[in-house]
Amino acid sequence: MTLDLRMTRHLPATPEEVFDAYTDAEQQKIWFNILHEKPDIVEIEVDLRVGGKQTVVWGTSPDALFRETQTFIEIDRPHRLVTDATGSSPDGDTMTTRIEVTFEDDDGGTQVTVVQSGFPTPEIRDFFVSEGWAGAFDRIEAFLVRKRRSTSAGA
Repeated sequence: MTLDLRMTRHLPATPEEVFDAYTDAEQQKIWFNILHEKPDIVEIEVDLRVGGKQTVVWGTSPDALFRETQTFIEIDRPHRLVTDATGSSPDGDTMTTRIEVTFEDDDGGTQVTVVQSGFPTPEIRDFFVSEGWAGAFDRIEAFLVRKRRSTSAGA
């Protein structure tokens, strides 16, 4: 039996803008810490091509770093992205899942749907629902809103 999660969120930008914010290393470095008072350590490298990898290292100190490497399986910009992700926590635990993200035009914004499969326990899956993806969506949304405001102010 495999444990999956499915989450959907409406974001206030075009599918192209959301896809790029989600996959571009420089934009990720901004939104990853956008809601934190004290920024975490964040290192991100992205090779956005089928077979390429995205590696993210983050944490509050050099002794407490998380690492996730995603291998791009399918890229259909700006509609769909599929990756195999392997993450490790500071205590050495690892987990591999498949992540499918779709970006659909939706009433002036984008409906983003994430399906992540392969969780080893319901507790880990539920953590990704309540903390992992919810937090990522909150940060990306804050980034996109801030970006839109600065673009409109500069126009």
